[in-house]
Amino acid sequence: MASALDSAWQAVTGNLSEFQLATVVTFLIHETAFFLSGLPSLLFERFGLFAKYKIQKKSNTSAYQMRCVLRLILYHVCVNLPIMIFSYPAFKFMGLRSSLPLPHWTVVVSQVLFYFVLEDFIFYWGHRALHTKWLYKHVHSVHHEYATPFGLASEYAHPAEILFLGFATVAGPAITGPHMLTLWIWIVLRVVETVEAHSGYHFPWSPSNFLPLYGGSEFHDYHHRVLYTKSGNYASTFVYMDWLFGTDKDYRKAKAVEEEEGKNKL
Repeated sequence: MASALDSAWQAVTGNLSEFQLATVVTFLIHETAFFLSGLPSLLFERFGLFAKYKIQKKSNTSAYQMRCVLRLILYHVCVNLPIMIFSYPAFKFMGLRSSLPLPHWTVVVSQVLFYFVLEDFIFYWGHRALHTKWLYKHVHSVHHEYATPFGLASEYAHPAEILFLGFATVAGPAITGPHMLTLWIWIVLRVVETVEAHSGYHFPWSPSNFLPLYGGSEFHDYHHRVLYTKSGNYASTFVYMDWLFGTDKDYRKAKAVEEEEGKNKL
């Protein structure tokens, strides 16, 4: 099995330099994961599909959706790609590699779990800082232009925020110096997670219904729809940071009221 995977890896990556794999291929993997996971919620909202699972009754206009998409393409090409290119020497220095053998699955899983926990911790404090008056007004308010979020709005942000909070995503890989395969798996999972959190839909099969401590779309949708000084729910993936520091109290109260109202309608 290992030799078959090694052969497949060599066939896919053998004709590309490590620089190309770390920059162009990583960028393409990110774009593919982002748009494939993000487009469904955009289409659901545009055509009124799965309306009973939509968290907010409001919807973005098609023009407002397209504005987001066009700016995302601009930001990704003009901000994300250059960052990947210029940060390659640093990642190489920290131990990023694409050579064989591939890492054991236990290494991949343990590193990705570490990345999620570390990213969530750093993101919480960075995101909370962005909700201070000056930073919100001049930087983070761009992301909150979409009070009714949809999947692709997850990466709609001021370029300064992309740099600021992007540090949380790359901190784990920078520390461990992973194999390229591990880095790609982390990027795909992190993209899918943040797209789901911004999807605007809570389905019976949503991850938060099955994964303990996972925030998900309901948790983050509340953050978008209330006043920035009262929003809370600052963590990216899990709920425990907001619980520990009391920044989810308003959300919990609102959730309890919604559940009580739901019972009274029965």
